[in-house]
Amino acid sequence: TRAKQFNILMDDVSLTHLTYGKEFARAIEEKQVAEQDAERQKFIVQRSEQERQATVIRSEGEAQAAQMISDALKEHGSGLIEVRRIDA
Repeated sequence: TRAKQFNILMDDVSLTHLTYGKEFARAIEEKQVAEQDAERQKFIVQRSEQERQATVIRSEGEAQAAQMISDALKEHGSGLIEVRRIDA
């Protein structure tokens, strides 16, 4: 090292002030912005997937309810419809 030329032995060095060029700082900022955009897009995709799953579950529940009503009508006739009309 350069200090060795002057017979200086260094065990530990602390850098207290460090500056970067404007281009380097801009590159770091652009990278952070790109990473945030990527995370935002990932979140949007996850949210869309959760909404899709919720729609599927809701649709399956509605289909099951319709099937149960259909089965009840087959088994008990139209009495169920009149009971529902009274409840409404």
